[in-house]
Amino acid sequence: MTPEIARIPEAAASGAAPVPEEPPENGSPEKLRVALGSSVGTAVENYDFLAYGTAAALFFGDAFFPGSSPFMATLASFATLGVGFAMRPLGGILAGHLGDRIGRKPVLVGALLLMGVATTAIGFLPTYHQAGVLAPILLVLLRLLQGIGFGAEWGGAILMTYEHAPLRRKGLYSAIPQAGVPVGLLLANLAFLVAGRFDSELAWRIPFVLSALLIGAGLIIRMKVSESPEFERLQRADTVARNPVWEVLRRDWRTVLRVIGLRLAETGGFYVIVTYLLSYIGDHGYASHGTALAGLITAALIGTGTTLLYGRLSDSVGRRPVYLAGSLLTLAFGFPLFLLVHTGSAVAVVAAFVLGLALCHDMLAGTQGAWFSELFDTRVRTSGASLGYQLSAAVSGFVPFLATALAGALGWAGVAVLFCACGLTGLVTALVTRETGHRSRPGGPLPAAPARPAANGD
Repeated sequence: MTPEIARIPEAAASGAAPVPEEPPENGSPEKLRVALGSSVGTAVENYDFLAYGTAAALFFGDAFFPGSSPFMATLASFATLGVGFAMRPLGGILAGHLGDRIGRKPVLVGALLLMGVATTAIGFLPTYHQAGVLAPILLVLLRLLQGIGFGAEWGGAILMTYEHAPLRRKGLYSAIPQAGVPVGLLLANLAFLVAGRFDSELAWRIPFVLSALLIGAGLIIRMKVSESPEFERLQRADTVARNPVWEVLRRDWRTVLRVIGLRLAETGGFYVIVTYLLSYIGDHGYASHGTALAGLITAALIGTGTTLLYGRLSDSVGRRPVYLAGSLLTLAFGFPLFLLVHTGSAVAVVAAFVLGLALCHDMLAGTQGAWFSELFDTRVRTSGASLGYQLSAAVSGFVPFLATALAGALGWAGVAVLFCACGLTGLVTALVTRETGHRSRPGGPLPAAPARPAANGD
């Protein structure tokens, strides 16, 4: 991509050479508050979305699709999970356009509000026994809204954090919102672990209703977050993209495809573990649901720290080496994942979740925030990163559905191959994606602020 030089309107008017503005090396004074505010919102968003995945694995087959075999009921509930993912690209497109046109902050607030309303409403839905076919229809409609909200969330949270962060620590700071993923996973499964004590519909309703409290807290924090300093520089220089989505598709479509491939490695393996494996363990009697949830909770607790560790590591050794290591581990762990579960040992089941998430998944997730942001110019950064990130979700959201179908046809080995394929996809894509982390390492060049040459009469 041709580098652009920022225009200062006053300088251009006087005929003076444009002077590019560069972000301060130590980041903005609000960098930590922005990172924490973004991570809180990301945790809330992931709580909402993962609560649905857990409910789909454990409860929704009976509540919304009764009368089917357990296999078909699970397949149907995972199909509604995938519908939400299919809508995430739309959320990414909307967030990308608005984030690059009017600012990152409004996207943060709007995405959280939409996600919260849809998730809380699920907790009040009638079941199939109460409303017939209307119940699954309403469930799917709310799932669509969840998908749009979640699709809009990631780009705003990561970009705000990245653009406020110190130049030499962008990997670490960008991993803070990513750590919201295991925090959201932890909160969602803790809620189900507690609610599971109720021998009624409350077991799945309570976690959705409780999300209203988290949404309120997240909105308060995000309303106090300042706009991205890099976006404000674009506004002052009058270089905000008029049609950022079209611009990034026209000039950076290859990079968008690379982001899709990198994301598939991370999110595909993630949803095999947090949705399909949870259902698989219970259905085949390898361990109790409580043991499986304990494995997820343990992995989430560890993952909050390891995600930050991998982000910091990417500042030291580069984004690509860390991603290659995570992809190789994912490729190698597909069959051991199931072999550990098949022992029936509670310790082995917990170890399967910890190794699959805190080691394989978090190494990828902790590197993504900074790497994806650095692959795109500031003017179209939200659009580019959001498009790649969320278009991959349209595929990976159906991973639990595909895993269930493969298990029905080929047994557990088919799902293990799927997990390995996710790692192979990440490995190949990382090899053909340029390194950007050299800009964060001590002694590396400082990234100049993107800008655009002033044209006569422009």
